[in-house]
Amino acid sequence: MKVTRTPGTAGTLAGALALTLTLAACGSEDSSGGSSGGDSGGEGEDKGTITLGFLPSWTDGLSTAYLLQNVLSDEGYTVEMETLSEAGPLYAGLAQGDVDMYPSAWPEVTHASYMDEYGDQIEDVGTYYDNAKLTMAVPEYMDISSIEDLKGNAAEFDGKIIGIEPGAGLTKATKEQVIPEYGLGDEYELVTSSTTAMLAELETATDNEEPIVVTLWRPFWANEAYPVKDLEDPKGALGESEGLHFLGKEGFSEEFPEAADTIGQIKLDDEQYAALEDMVVNEYGEGNEAEAVEAFLEEYPDAVPSTS
Repeated sequence: MKVTRTPGTAGTLAGALALTLTLAACGSEDSSGGSSGGDSGGEGEDKGTITLGFLPSWTDGLSTAYLLQNVLSDEGYTVEMETLSEAGPLYAGLAQGDVDMYPSAWPEVTHASYMDEYGDQIEDVGTYYDNAKLTMAVPEYMDISSIEDLKGNAAEFDGKIIGIEPGAGLTKATKEQVIPEYGLGDEYELVTSSTTAMLAELETATDNEEPIVVTLWRPFWANEAYPVKDLEDPKGALGESEGLHFLGKEGFSEEFPEAADTIGQIKLDDEQYAALEDMVVNEYGEGNEAEAVEAFLEEYPDAVPSTS
């Protein structure tokens, strides 16, 4: 999903990365043969190890990480999966070469501050989806259609906007742009914790047809799973639509030219993206991501270039 750097963290990112990666290593995964045994890499040929860094709670990166694991393993690469909890250490890791790729970054708008800081040490390998955007949403049964309508109606929402991780770019945009531009600061508190906690509150509210306003984004499976609607943003406080990118460490395409060529050709339309995320997150679920990708590729064989 999405994060921008929070104030005062630049000097600690390297240390945070080291700590996060140390902790993540206990649960990291290795794949040198794809989810189905992968014999298409060619007679045991190992073209090198590619480490994918991603945030499991942000399901765009979770889904595309397992998609790349499948594709790259079949090409003969050893794939390592490193899970982190914040985007800051992930961008620092790319810049330092500690991870080889972030498989679903938002560098144009949401992660722009990270790119300002680290962009010279990061390679953009390709854009796989071109219509991502940040949103605020309410249940469909509510008679409200715009962020402007929140003003004066705080009592209905108990004065709370339910957000996600404190360091997320969506949180930053809501706190620094949406709330001040729409004059909501005197009425609302932005409640932050995690994506999982936000979704739990959204599920409870919609199950009981209660009022709630949450921070969301597209593409994201929750937009279809729950009866929600985007609020109009006439002031453009949440920014324009942007692309989702595969970002690699500096020199990625030189070190892994075949992998870079394959990754750069991956393009997902709305239907393909929705199907991939739904299969990985919902239909197959945690622990079965590789099987979900296999099922996705059987249904959408043209979503990735042929590796044969």
